[in-house]
Amino acid sequence: MSLFSYAAPLDEMRFVIERVLKAPAQWAAIPAFTDLDADTAAEVLAQAARFTSEVLQPLNGPGDRQGCRIVDGRVKTPDGFPGAWQQFVEGGWPALACDPDWGGQGLPQLLNAALFEMLVAANHGWTMYPGLLHGAYETIKAHGSDALKQRYLPKLVSGEWLAAMGLTEPQAGSDLGLVRTKAEPRGDGSVAVTGGKIFISGGDHDLTDNIVHLVLCRLQDPSNPAPPGTKGLSLALVPTVLPDGTRNTMAADGLEHKMGIHGSATCVMRYEGATGWLVGEPHRGLPAMFLMMNAARLHVALQGLGHLDMATQNAERYAAERVQFKGPIARQPAMQRTLGRLRAVSDGLRVVMYRAAMRLDEAEHHPDAAVREAAAAEASILTPVLKAFGTQQGFQGASDALQVWGGYGYVAEYGIEQTVRDARIAMIYEGTNEIQAIDLVQRKLLGGAAPAFERLLDGLLAGADDGEAGRALRAQATMARETLAAVRSAAGGDAEAPLRAADDVLAGVGHLLLAWAWTAILQAAPDDAARHLVVHAGLLHSAPEAEMHWRRAQRALAQAPATA
Repeated sequence: MSLFSYAAPLDEMRFVIERVLKAPAQWAAIPAFTDLDADTAAEVLAQAARFTSEVLQPLNGPGDRQGCRIVDGRVKTPDGFPGAWQQFVEGGWPALACDPDWGGQGLPQLLNAALFEMLVAANHGWTMYPGLLHGAYETIKAHGSDALKQRYLPKLVSGEWLAAMGLTEPQAGSDLGLVRTKAEPRGDGSVAVTGGKIFISGGDHDLTDNIVHLVLCRLQDPSNPAPPGTKGLSLALVPTVLPDGTRNTMAADGLEHKMGIHGSATCVMRYEGATGWLVGEPHRGLPAMFLMMNAARLHVALQGLGHLDMATQNAERYAAERVQFKGPIARQPAMQRTLGRLRAVSDGLRVVMYRAAMRLDEAEHHPDAAVREAAAAEASILTPVLKAFGTQQGFQGASDALQVWGGYGYVAEYGIEQTVRDARIAMIYEGTNEIQAIDLVQRKLLGGAAPAFERLLDGLLAGADDGEAGRALRAQATMARETLAAVRSAAGGDAEAPLRAADDVLAGVGHLLLAWAWTAILQAAPDDAARHLVVHAGLLHSAPEAEMHWRRAQRALAQAPATA
């Protein structure tokens, strides 16, 4: 009986890209992608699949067992990790979706999303190292000085250097207004950064010679005092190796011993007057950092999908091979129920997440300004939903899949227990799922993005037919509109009312997106009986769950405000 392994679902990926979302038609309308066709994209995905299955996945279990360690003051990653990174760089993968002006390949974010789904499924711990690379590239490209762009972008795009994001401090987790790390101006235009950060993924490692840290800090400039809270935060680029080749005055003081992703170096960082340069304007660091955080959040959403698909395909294989009661357990109704839901949610999430990546491509590259604006607005709504809902489904799905193995699922050599452990972190970092729900409801649905959400709903319903999935979609859209009207009404008299309902509103929107995805899948393959069975299995669970979340949100809105 085979143990844990990974084969990228290339047929399903191509089905979603080519038939469900019709991405090649989008590429033809965007000048930056006119040279890209379906066959070329398929070859890119095939090459990525070889790398993930042949190079990364075999390192997953051993890397988890070995973990990272500090040797002579520097972090060493598990055996094989640096070599895998060199192969990744030689394949040109870091540059996939970057601007050709900086050495990138200029391919769509959609293909980059598919790549990261594969990377995480095969080896989440290793994938943490390139996970922040594109966000750092986007932040420096948008806000860095010309000198910083020239010095750092080509090295980041090529993968010769990697990046880290320095936000969290012991007293400043979700509340970044409590950040204390300071930056003191120097006469040469640089700043001296002093302070400590925790939970810094890839803060130090041996994959690259230089690591570019983007650090939130408070500028100590008497002529331009920093306001309190988040409005007083600046962003500094602090490399581990300075332009003259000397090592900067920064170090990893320790490594966190974690529940999962043991192959990822999660560092406690110390900056002792480390040399850096401001990225963007003084006291405008958080808006600049949001570029990096938003890019990271889509990648975290894809972590949920990657874990879910990894768990699903291995559970399906194990259930087909494991014989009990004179036949494979895949024939048992309990297993059919579990496996059907796992497959349905995995297939549905892929459609929605790839759609979000397509919107990012339109927002950046479409020649029509109105299309760019509408795409950016939709992406801003989808990002918190997919980060929170996708990672919750990834963890819950991995846990449900473990049940297929029974007692063997609790044993390390069968692999699924690592997936469960690794998947759990995605619900916490890059903004906890609760923070994502607050962002969705307060900043988006009650803020400037409210019209964009109505346009999104109209667009989702435009494809609804009279089938089972279409009926579920229309019913959920009705509940969504009723609930959001109640949220807006309650917010006028009780500022906390939207917060009480936020988690359920986000989950409701997540199920609504799944219903749309399943409708789109059936429309793309109307005669595919197997897909009809998968969609039915998903709706069997999703429709009542969706109604539960919308009704619970409405009950939460009716609660009396908390008193001090």
